[in-house]
Amino acid sequence: MYSQIDGNKRKTWFLIVLFTMMIIALGWVLGEYAGAGNAGILIAVIVTTIMNLIAFYKGDKVALASSGAKEIQKMDHPRLYRAVENLAITSGLQTPKIYVIQDPAANAFATGRDPQHASVAVTTGLLDLMDDQELEGVLAHEISHIKNYDIRVMTVVVVLVGVVLLLSDWLLHSFFWRERDDNQSNFILLVIGLVLALLSPVFAELIKLAVSRSREYLADASGCLLTRYPEGLARALQKIADQDQALKKANHATAHLFLANPFDPNVTKKFEQLFSTHPPIEERIKKLRNML
Repeated sequence: MYSQIDGNKRKTWFLIVLFTMMIIALGWVLGEYAGAGNAGILIAVIVTTIMNLIAFYKGDKVALASSGAKEIQKMDHPRLYRAVENLAITSGLQTPKIYVIQDPAANAFATGRDPQHASVAVTTGLLDLMDDQELEGVLAHEISHIKNYDIRVMTVVVVLVGVVLLLSDWLLHSFFWRERDDNQSNFILLVIGLVLALLSPVFAELIKLAVSRSREYLADASGCLLTRYPEGLARALQKIADQDQALKKANHATAHLFLANPFDPNVTKKFEQLFSTHPPIEERIKKLRNML
């Protein structure tokens, strides 16, 4: 289990480096094709920095607001508050802010830039569906996202995907703005630019999915270290799969943050699994039960 955690961490940072290289490549082609030289790289770096700063400091507020989450206090939901508080103490973290989403679909997510500025949100459907051990398993998974800094990594990755999409769009539009030039070097640059502009968004989305999936396996494993009871989370995931209900306010920007895919929790078709933000639930349950 520890080797899986180390491997997932290395893979995540490797993929983020790939993102950065992709953005620099898009910026370079954009600058060269526009006749601005290395200015394209500079623009790419500036845009990335600005968007990262916004996401770093305000990304959690956007995620919570878009999900319709409302902050609660201990008196509002004593069972939920005590469970989060106990797990935070066990993991050596301060208790994160706790939010509830009025939605019958069972799901949860964690967000924030670090353990000192973290939040956990759960749906009313999750609270109604889970017993105490299952709820503890879900919350341990989310606390692990906080402790492992997954919440920060996933925010950065999503922002980088946005930058890739933005630069790709600029590059495609620049081909129409600039007059045609039959120079061979410009033609080669045009071909390279078109390939990058068309394939980069697809590649970026696949990278985001790969990072998201690796973090889910990591949080499953780390959560079990907290509770010492993998069966709790395994049963919770099975209930979510059996319910198989989409969130009312599901959106693609925050889908990767949730415990299970908010659009289709129990994705069973192989083709759909390739583009799902989460690994198949049956695979997660299998890995959890192999820890027993």
